[in-house]
Amino acid sequence: MDLQLASRHVLITGGSKGIGLACANGFLAEGAHVTLVSRDRTTLDAARDSLLKAFPGGKVHVCSADLKVAAAALAAIEDAEQAMGPVDVLVNSAGAARRTPPAELTPQHWRDAMDAKFFTYVNMTDPLVKRMAQRGAGVVLNIVGMGGKVASPTHLAGGSANAALMLMSAGLAAAYGPKGVRVNAVNPALTLTERMDEGLAADARLNNITKEEALAKASARMPLGRVASPEEIANAVLFLCSPRASYISGAIVSMDGAVTPLVV
Repeated sequence: MDLQLASRHVLITGGSKGIGLACANGFLAEGAHVTLVSRDRTTLDAARDSLLKAFPGGKVHVCSADLKVAAAALAAIEDAEQAMGPVDVLVNSAGAARRTPPAELTPQHWRDAMDAKFFTYVNMTDPLVKRMAQRGAGVVLNIVGMGGKVASPTHLAGGSANAALMLMSAGLAAAYGPKGVRVNAVNPALTLTERMDEGLAADARLNNITKEEALAKASARMPLGRVASPEEIANAVLFLCSPRASYISGAIVSMDGAVTPLVV
């Protein structure tokens, strides 16, 4: 299926690795132009090189920025639009809150979680959704996480940020739909990324098993018998960002392989 994304400028935060990088690969395969934004210039450059190797002639721009800082986020947007033109699609995938046992939580932990996940998204979304509205077209896709739907004792602060992002996504969809802007969110659960790999290694050390055994245990808990790949999350993101999904807005899509059988 042609997703009709050719020549669209897609800005992906957290695009240097994991789900964000998988999204970048998918958008480039569809002929889109991609800007990656992340804090680490080294990983950004490595990501750009790998993408251009996979897609010779593809258009890839990178920008290093700390998106917890509103001014830095705005500067990244200005840099991206100067290099590649107006942003047609924003995919937010940057930022992650630390997991903390409830007895160890302090007010600062809650604030740090909001800064790390919620405000990194707000700082990019706020200026771009307004620019999209002025042009009468645009798409925002927030990659959030199931922690905002299902409370985990070790993910209360981060889960609260995720819940706030879901409300923000639905609210902005209603507010900016009349201006031609669609906003959706995707909630992945366990996904085979570098971050999950680190968690598997820690679990393996804790239980004196191999990392492969730790992955097998995690997979066995999933109704589909395995965890998701970044590419599977990216496939949903690409569709929701495409004109093929032109009447989908305000949707919160759970992607946990049915491990949490929720109705809404």
